[in-house]
This record gives sequence, structure tokens and C-alpha cells, in this order.
Amino acid sequence: MHGFFMRTADFCFLIRAVKISMQSTKPYFLRALHEWCIDQGYTPYLAVVVDEMTRVPMEHVKNGEIVFNVGLEATHQLSIGNESITFQGRFSGKVFPVLVPIARVSAIYARENGEGMSFEVTASAPEASAEAEKSKKSKKSIVAEEASRSSTLSAILKTTSNADAPALSKPDNAQSQQTQCGDTATRPTLTRIK
Repeated sequence: MHGFFMRTADFCFLIRAVKISMQSTKPYFLRALHEWCIDQGYTPYLAVVVDEMTRVPMEHVKNGEIVFNVGLEATHQLSIGNESITFQGRFSGKVFPVLVPIARVSAIYARENGEGMSFEVTASAPEASAEAEKSKKSKKSIVAEEASRSSTLSAILKTTSNADAPALSKPDNAQSQQTQCGDTATRPTLTRIK
């Protein structure tokens, strides 16, 4: 009987690949908290860290941040999408089209009681793509290394007969407690059981 055995490093690589392709939960939380504020009769405020990708009235930016009232009465054509938040607002009596990348939102909260949620601020799309280009080469080398490991493991599995199927050995208790995805402290080894 043939079995499929996956080493911890291979499994961790698959988990990392799934995380990369998953969409952020941040826009969903933003929409939910905005709706909650409106339903409770509160005024939703949106805190934003400004960068070159945000389109905001710069005269209202203080210390690289701006806070918007994103209530229904204060905005026109509010759209909280998965990549950006857009709306039209009045600033000093003038209509201004605002564009905020989701990555630059630091918090959404109710003005009346401060309840809400803060978020990690990450790089906007062009900054992120520049960082992705830098790490793309390293990711390709990781993929090549993992493919090499998988082919080596496959070759080992093919050379053994059904009766000599390999099994993963269990690491010591002290070592297994500190081993997690990404740690290279201890790697399982293949042993034959006859």
C-alpha cells in the first residue's frame, strides 16, 4: 500500500502559498464596522496614514495622518471596495474626490464612544509591487528549493517497496515543542520500518 508522506518543511511551504493567495480581511472589517456605526446611530471616523497613493486634501493632513467623517451625511458616493475607499467630501466648502488605498487605513471607530478597530498599515500598491519585485527572485529560489525537496522525497518513496514504506520519525519532545513552520531547528528524518 502506497502512502503519501509530506515533510514539515513541504507542508509549511504549502501553507505559505495559500496565505499569499488569500484576500485580506481588512476591507470586510471596514465595511462591517461602518455599517455597525450607522445602525447604532454613531458617526464613523476613518483614520488614514497618507502616502503618495492617497488622494486627500493635503492642507488637512497632520503628521502624515488624516481622519475622515465617513458618515452618510458627510460623504457622497461612498464606496468601500476591496482595494480602496472612494468618496466625495466637502473640505473648507469645496468638493474633493477622496481615494484611500485599503492598505493605508489605520483605524475605523465611532466618534461618540471610540469603539472600533485599528489595523496594521502596509505599503500601497506601487510600494508593495516594488517590494514584491525585490522578493520575487528569493521566492523563485524558495520554490526551486521546495521542488527539489519534493522530487527527492518522491524518488525515495518510489525506490522503496510496499513492505518497506518509509515513515517519518518523531523528534524528541524538547525539540518538537520549539519546531514550527519556518523554523529549521529540527527536521524529521525518514527511517525504514520492516
